[in-house]
Amino acid sequence: MWASDIYRIYNIYNLLNPNFFSLQVIKTIIIVKKQYTIEMRGPVMEGIFTVFQASKHCNVSPKTIINWIDAGHIEAYRTVGGHRRIKRKDLESFMRKQGIPLPEAQSMAGRKRILIVDDDPIIVETLVQALEEDEHDYEIISASDGFEAGIQVNHFKPHLLILDIMMPDIKGFEVCKRIKSDESSKTTKIIVLSAYLDEEKFKKMKKNGADLCFSKPLPLPQLKQEVARLLGSV
Repeated sequence: MWASDIYRIYNIYNLLNPNFFSLQVIKTIIIVKKQYTIEMRGPVMEGIFTVFQASKHCNVSPKTIINWIDAGHIEAYRTVGGHRRIKRKDLESFMRKQGIPLPEAQSMAGRKRILIVDDDPIIVETLVQALEEDEHDYEIISASDGFEAGIQVNHFKPHLLILDIMMPDIKGFEVCKRIKSDESSKTTKIIVLSAYLDEEKFKKMKKNGADLCFSKPLPLPQLKQEVARLLGSV
C-alpha cells in the first residue's frame, strides 16, 4: 500500500517539479503524508467545523457566524490556506450559553471534495470563502506548491481540482494529462486558472484534459456556477 502510494505521488510530483527528486524526498513524502492524515479526514469527523457547517449547526446564516467570530463570541482559527475553522466544543459551548438547541448528529458522507492549487494567498482566500460558504457544502483544501499538490491529489482524492498553471513548479499541460490518464483520478474535474494564457493555449489545456479554463481576475459568480455544474450540484 505504502509503495503504491509513494510511486503515485512521485508520478504526480515529478510532473509538478521534475528537477528535484531523491530518496530524501520519498522520506519527506512519507512524513508529510502522515502529518496530513488528520487534515484530510474531513472537518466534522475530527470535531472541526467550517463556517458553512457551523451555520447549519446553529441554523443561522454563514455571515452571522462570521460576525460572531469577528466579535469574539466564538473562538476560531484560520488554516494556512485561509480557511476559517471552529472546534466543535467551542461552537457548542457558545450555543449552550446562548440557549441555541444542539441538532442531532448528521452524516457528512457524500460531500464533494475540492483541491485549490495556487500560490497566491489572496486568490486562495477568495476562492475558499466563495465556495466553502456556498449552499452546496463542499469540502475544500488548498496547496501552495507542486509538492503539496502532488500529495493531496493522491491522498485527498478531490472530485474537482482548481489549478493555477502559471505557478513556477507546475507543468500544467502534463498535470492535466496525467490526472486524466490515471485510473484512480481520471474522473477528477479540472478547472485551469491563468492570468496570461491566450485562447489558443486554453484550447490546448482542454485538449490535454482540462474541463474548463478561466482567466484572472476571476468572475466568481460564473466560477461558482461552473463548479456546481461540474460536480453535479445543480
